[in-house]
Amino acid sequence: MRKTFILLFFLCVVTQLTIAQQAKGNKWIWGPSLGWQYQSGNFLKASGWGLFAPNDHQYIKIDAGANFTWMQDQTTVIPELGLTYYVSTKLIFPFIKAEVTPYTVTPKVGIGLLSIIDLGIGYGFDTQTKNNFKPINGFTGSVSLNIPLNFHLQ
Repeated sequence: MRKTFILLFFLCVVTQLTIAQQAKGNKWIWGPSLGWQYQSGNFLKASGWGLFAPNDHQYIKIDAGANFTWMQDQTTVIPELGLTYYVSTKLIFPFIKAEVTPYTVTPKVGIGLLSIIDLGIGYGFDTQTKNNFKPINGFTGSVSLNIPLNFHLQ
């Protein structure tokens, strides 16, 4: 229950940041994302994301979505929030990322091709094991395709 309140609080903060950015005239690039991740098993990742530029040389992406998996003879959906900091605006964008679910915290590093295709590696820390499920922890690798629905920032 407490984690639900934390997730709702985080979503409210993200919404307020979006409104504040739009009030200043800054634009967000946003769209859907599909990906795959291996972390104690295979996950299909689907999310929505928004990306903004805090300055001329870096980007920050916020995403919220769900991880789908078929482990231990059951289908499971796990919500996820992510924050990505792209440290360069060249063709290859190196990034630092943090992903949080009700069961894990996963810091990652990686590279993105114009932030459209992201390749990441990291380590997931099990914070709580889901009932009737195995712990989700250890090394992780992921690939995601971010589909922008608008293409410029002001």
